[in-house]
Amino acid sequence: MEKGGGRKKREKPNILITGTPGTGKTTTALSLASATGFRHINVSDLVKEKNLHDGWDEELECYVLNEDLVCDELEDLMDGGGNIVDYHGCDFFPERWFDLVAVLQSDNSFLHGRLTKRGYTGKKLSNNIECEIFQVLLEEANESYPEDIVVALRSDTVEDIDANVAYLSRWLTTWMTD
Repeated sequence: MEKGGGRKKREKPNILITGTPGTGKTTTALSLASATGFRHINVSDLVKEKNLHDGWDEELECYVLNEDLVCDELEDLMDGGGNIVDYHGCDFFPERWFDLVAVLQSDNSFLHGRLTKRGYTGKKLSNNIECEIFQVLLEEANESYPEDIVVALRSDTVEDIDANVAYLSRWLTTWMTD
C-alpha cells in the first residue's frame, strides 16, 4: 500500500521540519518528539558528531555539509519511519523519506532578535534574514517535494510553536489511522 506521492507505506511517517535558522525548528521538533515518542534527528548536531562535513566555512561560520555522507548515515533510520528531522535545508534529502515537510516561518522582527542573541553578525545575519524575506526555504521545499505534503507554519511566538506541535501531532495521528 502507498501513501501520497507514491511513497511506501511505513508503520510510522517521517516529518521534516525546516526553515531559516532561528524559526524554532529544534524547539518544535523536540516538543513534537516528546509528545509523540518519535525520534528527533537534529542534522546539524549529527554533522558535528559524526564528521559528516567537508570542513569549516570561515565566512559563514558553519560546517560545509557533505550531503552524501548525511544521506548515507540516515538511510536505514528513515526507511523505518518514526523520525522528526530538523534541518534548515531540504533539497538534498530523498523525496521518498518524508510524508510531511513543515516549513517554519518567522516575521523578521522576531527572527533578527533571535539570530542576534545567537551571535549572528555581518554576512551570516544578513544572509539568513534575506533567506526568510524571500521565502527561500519554502520555495526549496515546494520544488523538492509534492505540494500536498508541504505546509508553511507561522513560528513567531511560544503560542505559535505550541499550536504547530498540536497541528503536527494531529497530522501524525491521522496519518497512522488512515
